[in-house]
Amino acid sequence: MLGLPKGSLEESTKNLFAKAGWKITTSSRSYRPSIDDAELDGRFIRAQEVSRYVEHGFFDCGLTGHDWVRENGSDVVEVCELVYSRASTQKSRWVLCVPESSPVRTAADLAGKRVATELVETTRRYFADKGVPVEVEFSWGATEVKVPDLVDAIVDITETGSSLRANKLRIVDTLLETSTKFIANKSSWADPAKRRKIETIALLLRGALEAESKVGLKMNLPKSALEGVVRALPALRNPTISQLSSSDWIALETIIDESVAREIIPQLKALGAEGIVEYPLNKVVY
Repeated sequence: MLGLPKGSLEESTKNLFAKAGWKITTSSRSYRPSIDDAELDGRFIRAQEVSRYVEHGFFDCGLTGHDWVRENGSDVVEVCELVYSRASTQKSRWVLCVPESSPVRTAADLAGKRVATELVETTRRYFADKGVPVEVEFSWGATEVKVPDLVDAIVDITETGSSLRANKLRIVDTLLETSTKFIANKSSWADPAKRRKIETIALLLRGALEAESKVGLKMNLPKSALEGVVRALPALRNPTISQLSSSDWIALETIIDESVAREIIPQLKALGAEGIVEYPLNKVVY
């Protein structure tokens, strides 16, 4: 039984599973997905709740943020980290923010003030560790618009910072860096059959995520050009080389970061490579 995050991570999670080899389909209002694997069942629920249901055993495993595992104090196995989100492939941060015009420069300046956040317990621990007395209230959403009229500061999550800048907010401090975690119930992890399935899912999800920033590259080249081409290639591993029907020509295949393909393909052509093919990857498993 698999716990999947409903909401902002839903589509990116379904896309990741599709690249890993599992097709997950849902109707518009359904929380019960169809998964093309007889060994898997699942539910979509809010990411904030996944870790609690994994801990209590309703889910054998699930995907949720490291932030919610900590916020809920859930006693679960963190199987692996999966750095992805709806907007980017970088980690997110929970940050303490005030209006740009606020005189607040440090957390200590908020003593006796009110702070709004969805991450209530983590925020309370943050201020308690610093010995700063504040009133922390739960925010149901649209937290950015509550300062300065309703509260003095907020703790909110950000990936790029664009929403904070749009609302004229300034970051005072970072409370927590977070990313998606694949987690497991401890009893399920101790079950050999379930653990094998969970480890298989983790392996293929990591492979799918690794492949997102990479492409395959293959080409033909004269043997005399091999040394120069190999020097030019930022290969993930040593390239695969095979002999063509002509004794003077070889085929070369490798994996590179997609961001460098546009720069290196003209170089390879200039070095004598021909028939250069760039192709997308679904999974890269080390």
